[in-house]
Amino acid sequence: MAAQVYDSIGLGYRRYRSPDPNIAARIVRALGEAKSVLNVGAGAGSYEPSDRTVLAVEPSEIMIHQRAKESAACVQASAEALPFPAGSFDGAMAVLTVHHWARLAEGLREVRRVVSGKVVIVTWDPECRENFWLTRDYLPEILEQDRARFPKLATLAEHLGPVEVEPLPIPHDCTDGFRGAYWRRPQAYLDAEVRQSISSFAQLDDAVVTRAIARLAADLESGVWVRRNREILTWDSADLGYRIVTATCPGLSQTPQDTGCSEFVPSSRRT
Repeated sequence: MAAQVYDSIGLGYRRYRSPDPNIAARIVRALGEAKSVLNVGAGAGSYEPSDRTVLAVEPSEIMIHQRAKESAACVQASAEALPFPAGSFDGAMAVLTVHHWARLAEGLREVRRVVSGKVVIVTWDPECRENFWLTRDYLPEILEQDRARFPKLATLAEHLGPVEVEPLPIPHDCTDGFRGAYWRRPQAYLDAEVRQSISSFAQLDDAVVTRAIARLAADLESGVWVRRNREILTWDSADLGYRIVTATCPGLSQTPQDTGCSEFVPSSRRT
């Protein structure tokens, strides 16, 4: 998992990445009856359900420090080396994180090893036919970049087994400031602090972003943006290619490498 990405963009992350209640409800529903849940790539703690026992795993110290005091306990570790015995949890969640994992196959195998039950992944489908105005008219570089780094849904199924895939439409007032959150609020992308909390922007060359944002600002001032996108201003939500991927993992047999791993840490304990 690329901890260095969030060591650089993580400051102020919690301010702009508040969990959206619509998305949260979908994640909880997908987790089903899971009572103990591992949140992999947990960041500042968004979407951790309050009605069950949760343990978070996050590699970035900056992100861990932004977790609220009432958040679940958090272990500093990577998805590729989860420090838990086999079958420690009956559910896992990974929200907009798998594209940052350094070794996806190893990370998913580790999740399968420690979970006996539902695995819920929120991701973006790189094969979607996206027509989002931000990437269509201003920053096609983001689309090119994200299509290269987000895993295909077939790749997730290859490592997790059969999966269910559900569209995740983004509400027009989404409170979680990821790339597509402001699709009906274009002025938000003019804010440098908003962009800093979106990894797609943070990983582009500054000059590319500066030129694109200048064009967006000019189009908003002239009315070009509204004329070009008038239809979407009537939408309550938009399908931008975000998906909820759910698998049911039987759990893997404990291996010699599991020996010596720490036991499941109750949610009342913090690192």
